[in-house]
Amino acid sequence: MDANKIVETLRATLDPQQREQAEKQLTEVHKIISFAPTLLQVVMSDQLDMPVRQAGVIYLKNMMTQFWAVREPSESGEPIPFSIHENDKQPIRENIVEAVIHAPDPIRIQLTVMVSQIIKHDFPGRWPGVAEKVNLYLSSDNHSTWMGALLCLYQLIKNYEYKKVDERGPLTEAMRVLLPLIYQRCVLLLIDASEISVLMQKQVLKCFYAMIQFCLPLDLISREVFTQWMQLCCQIVDRPVPEATNQIDEDERPELAWWKVKKWASHILARVFDRYGCPGNVVSEYQKFAEWYLKAFSAPVIQVLLKILDQYRQKIYISPRVLLYVINYFELGVSHAHPWKSIKTHMQIIIREVLFPLLCHSDEDDELWNTDPYEYIRTKYDVFEEFLSPTTSAQSLLHTVVLKRKEMLQKTMGFCMQVLTDQKTQPRQKDGALRMIGAMADVLLKKKIYKDQVEAMLMTYVFPEFLSLHGFLRARACWTLHYFCEVKFKDSQNLVKALELTRNCLCNDADLPVRVEAAIGLQMLISNQEQAKDLIQPHVRPIILELLKIIRETENDDLTSVMQKLVCTFVEEITPIALEMTQHLALTFSQVIDSDADSSEEKAITAMGILNTLETILNVMEEQKEILIQLEGVILNVIGLIFQQNLIEFYEEVLSLIYMLTCVHVSAHMWQVLNMIYEIFQNDAFDYFTEMMPALHNYITIDTDGFRSNTKNIEIIYNMCKSVLTGEAGEDAECHAAKLLEVILLQYKGQVDQVVSSFVELALERLTREVKTSELRTMCLQVVIAGLFYNSVMVMDILEKVHLPTSTESITAQFLKQWLHDTDCFLGLHDRKISVLGLCTLMDSPANRPTAVNGIAQDILPACLLLFTGLRRAYASRAEEGDDSEEGSEDDDDEYDPGELADDEDDIEGEASEYLEQLKATNGEDDSEEEYDDEAEETALESYQTPLDGENAPVDEYQVFKNVLQNIQTKDPAWYNALTGHLTKEQNEELLDILTLADQRKAAADSKKIEESGGYMFQQQTVPSSFNFGGAMQ
Repeated sequence: MDANKIVETLRATLDPQQREQAEKQLTEVHKIISFAPTLLQVVMSDQLDMPVRQAGVIYLKNMMTQFWAVREPSESGEPIPFSIHENDKQPIRENIVEAVIHAPDPIRIQLTVMVSQIIKHDFPGRWPGVAEKVNLYLSSDNHSTWMGALLCLYQLIKNYEYKKVDERGPLTEAMRVLLPLIYQRCVLLLIDASEISVLMQKQVLKCFYAMIQFCLPLDLISREVFTQWMQLCCQIVDRPVPEATNQIDEDERPELAWWKVKKWASHILARVFDRYGCPGNVVSEYQKFAEWYLKAFSAPVIQVLLKILDQYRQKIYISPRVLLYVINYFELGVSHAHPWKSIKTHMQIIIREVLFPLLCHSDEDDELWNTDPYEYIRTKYDVFEEFLSPTTSAQSLLHTVVLKRKEMLQKTMGFCMQVLTDQKTQPRQKDGALRMIGAMADVLLKKKIYKDQVEAMLMTYVFPEFLSLHGFLRARACWTLHYFCEVKFKDSQNLVKALELTRNCLCNDADLPVRVEAAIGLQMLISNQEQAKDLIQPHVRPIILELLKIIRETENDDLTSVMQKLVCTFVEEITPIALEMTQHLALTFSQVIDSDADSSEEKAITAMGILNTLETILNVMEEQKEILIQLEGVILNVIGLIFQQNLIEFYEEVLSLIYMLTCVHVSAHMWQVLNMIYEIFQNDAFDYFTEMMPALHNYITIDTDGFRSNTKNIEIIYNMCKSVLTGEAGEDAECHAAKLLEVILLQYKGQVDQVVSSFVELALERLTREVKTSELRTMCLQVVIAGLFYNSVMVMDILEKVHLPTSTESITAQFLKQWLHDTDCFLGLHDRKISVLGLCTLMDSPANRPTAVNGIAQDILPACLLLFTGLRRAYASRAEEGDDSEEGSEDDDDEYDPGELADDEDDIEGEASEYLEQLKATNGEDDSEEEYDDEAEETALESYQTPLDGENAPVDEYQVFKNVLQNIQTKDPAWYNALTGHLTKEQNEELLDILTLADQRKAAADSKKIEESGGYMFQQQTVPSSFNFGGAMQ
């Protein structure tokens, strides 16, 4: 391969006028043998311009990511997909480590991705030498080779980071040599204060962290080795940073090497304590280690970390992430006696001089509040930023210590009150004190000594701040009231005042962050104060309209939850403005979608919240037909926007909206939406079939005339079900597809003869292929059973004509055998009922019935008995659920013991330990697909009702069964004897019970009809006392 031609082509890709042609040339030549190794040589050439080398390394990285792994054709007969030839892979494997070592940083970053890709597919099998090479270059006296070798080692470890213990063998073997080596190198580097030395120390710590993040290999890391690493981390955390770093702008300091290495060292200390050092909260494998760790390390580590907190207390700069991990360590230590002894004497100082300043409104907060309130709101409500915020950690530590340790609550409240009552207290300090009190709210409200004083505290110190000149204090007042929303007001006027102040902030405050906090506070008060609903009721309209405005301005997801709460609470008040609300939300959704995608993940969450709010509005307006018609017109625009732009991340929500719009009536426009659903299903929504199911079920069952009026409708449903049942959607989706076929057959009995054959054959064809779950097998059987119920003669004829691929005999016998064999797999009410009705159809078949039916005669009634036993349980279960739903529950207002610990006690979380053991037992595998409960009395598909379901269903399986037996006994005694002659005494008794119950059910149904018609007549119901199985009915 000519390297010069590759260089020319790469250079051309940098020219906008030549780029398209150059990229086309690369596509044409990249499959040629030796292209990839030659491109690597080009990338590593010092003679070339950096832009050309970067273009080359990015192309090579993308090529290796896509084509390194050997792939198989998706279908037999197709050509084998291209992958890089082994002849090209070998020279790349031989030279990639050296390339990483010698490459400049912009090139090295891409090369490490390639190393990861090769390790993923080739280590240890085809590339066992990578560990040896890393060892070779780390063992060298030439320090310049160390960083590249460490980067390669990091990729090796990362490839095993999330793997189970028994899959980490190759890494463990490699680390037996490399772990001691990187420790030695890091110790050696400590004496070198240069930036490159510190960066290499950081890389060593990153390797160690990735190694132990989820698994601590005790056979590899002995107590002696572990001690060395802990001492190393403590030494790095304790080491002062160069004075010159303090000249750098504070916003840039976290990115300096000296703070990065401290971050990783403190991260390791916190992770080890959390994952392996808390006795009682670890799996049994680490229990002894945890006990040893707690006694050997918690106190020395805390002494080092106390120095960090002391530096912060003295206004010496500490990077936010280091502070975060230090505070996290202390929060863990508070729960255990040994570290608590080291922490206890310092805790009040930590609360007053570390946590309190962190919880106060800061300069950064103030600048953002005044210059960009939208960004202020975004950061304060961003869960990801909160997770990495030392402020959040400070609040969490405060809560834990006052909850777990005696006297801490009393002393902390004393400090807070001191701040609030001091005339010299600054507004920001007042903000910090209120935040501390709010953080302790749940503890205060459960402690009798405090909960009786909370109302007075709110009146004296919180209510006045609603009128503060400082916006952040008004916001803090709303926030504090939110956290005390469960307080029991003795004076109802104080609740009135609280709601009035909060509402005023929401509707009239000049500062947007205040209005956001007020909205959330109002939601919490309405949710937790019984009288709040009536008090807010007259003001719902202005509150809703203001909230809609704030949602559009901020695109904040928390506020959509507030809106949903208000919509559900004030249905009557919402009704007159439902259309205006929907229009506003639809426009906001469009705005969020069309706005800058820099924060696409956050905007997606907000957009989902808006769609969920629209669904809530539709739900509460369900009985307002005229309003629903108006809302439909607005929401159709949202549906169209999502489908036209293929916004797949919102398909689940938009399908819920379609379901809501078709629950009562299907308009002409909504019938057009069915075509849109089919279109997206064919394009990119194949995997969303189960989410489509509720809406599709509505189309079939709500407007039956509309469904039948256009033959294309049933074609759409059939084609979608066929795609699912013949594709790779998974068995859950296949169950849903089969259910839809069954629903059509039962919904349109006698009206869709033209599709019965296609439906039945599709279900039978699926049964001829591998079926892993009984749910799918019984669901496919049910399609055929529903066909029998639809028209037994037609379906029997179909069964007789269908043959298995390997047999000349009809499929009838095998189908019947499978059906009876799986009788115990039919669960819930519907599945058992249709199976009983299907068996009744078999029994009631004409004398010229297929031979296969005669062959199973003696098995039919035992199967019916089993199904009726299940039905009796299912009906009883449903009745119990109805009774349970009517029972209320009373709140337990007993005095609460928050679980304070004595100084020598540990907080042992038994449930956490048990959960970890369960995870270990499953090897960390996701066990979300639990085994189906054979005792379940309701199936997942039970909600998709048919004319056979519901309390007032016209068909009663008990009546049908009894009538069929009576009819057979009278008209076809020989067939009757074939069905009943083999029954045991116990089975005869069961049969008699069923027939008795049939009469009782008929009497109850007749009585209900009379009662509903306005009168009631008592009559003696004659119940057969015996059943003559050889003669006439008694």
